[in-house]
Amino acid sequence: MEIENIPETCSLHSIFLEREVIFDFYFSSDAKSSAITDLLLINDGQDLITMNFQKILKEPNAEKEIRSLLCVGIHCGADRKNEYGTAGILNYKAQGAKAELYTRFVLEELTPFIQKQFSLPDSVKKSFCGFSLGGLSALDIVWNHPNEFSNVGVFSGSFWWRSVSQDAPDFVEEEHRIMHHEIRNGNYYPWLKFFFEAGELDESADRNQNGIIDSIDDTISLIDELVKKGYDRKKDIYYLQLEDGKHDVTTWGRAFPAFLEWCFGKK
Repeated sequence: MEIENIPETCSLHSIFLEREVIFDFYFSSDAKSSAITDLLLINDGQDLITMNFQKILKEPNAEKEIRSLLCVGIHCGADRKNEYGTAGILNYKAQGAKAELYTRFVLEELTPFIQKQFSLPDSVKKSFCGFSLGGLSALDIVWNHPNEFSNVGVFSGSFWWRSVSQDAPDFVEEEHRIMHHEIRNGNYYPWLKFFFEAGELDESADRNQNGIIDSIDDTISLIDELVKKGYDRKKDIYYLQLEDGKHDVTTWGRAFPAFLEWCFGKK
C-alpha cells in the first residue's frame, strides 16, 4: 500500500482490551522513498500531537541522519493506570491489572496489523518507547519479549512502581521496586539497547533523603541493574539528564531527537 494513501490516524478494535485503540502514523523522510527498516511503537501517543512530533521527524538533522522509520503513536485508554505497568505484577495499589492484556494487544493485534498494512517483513527492527508510566510499560514489554525488539526508550520513567508502599515498615527499595526486580532476575539479551531521560525538575520527592529526587534515583539505580546484568554503560545505554527538565511533554519533545539519533542513526 502506498504511504500517501495511509490515513494519519487509525483505530483497531482490541479483543484483549475490549475497546477501540487509536493510533497515529508518523514517517521519517526516507520512509517515503525507500523500504521501511525500523518500526517504533510509542506509548501515550496522544502526547505526540502536543509535541508536534511530525516536526521533530522533519528537522534537518533527522532527515539526514535517521534510517527509514515508521513511528506509531498509540493513544492511551481511559484505564491507563491498569493497562500500563508491569504485566502480571500489580503494584501495591493493585494497579496494572490489564498490563498483560495490553502486552498481548501490542504483540498479537497491533504489530501484526501494522506489518500487514505496510507489508513489513518479519526482519523489520522493532523498538518501543514511552513517557512516564508509558515508559515503564514499554520497558516491561521489551524486557519480557526481547526477541521482538532492538531498542527501548523511557522518558521520565515511573520506576517508583513498587509492590510495597514506601510507608510500610518492611519497604526496602532494593527489593520492592518492580522493574528493578524484573531486570535483576532476568537474563542478558546482548542485542538490546536502552535510552533513558530524566529531568532534575521531574518531581521534588526524595524518600531516602540523599539529595537526589526519586525519579533520577530510580532511573540511575535501574541503569546500575542493567550494568550488573552485563550491559555496557557507554555502548548499550544512553542516559540523558536535563537540568531544567520537567515531567511534561515539552521536556520529552526536547529529548526525543537524542533518542532518535541513538536508536535509528545511520552512522
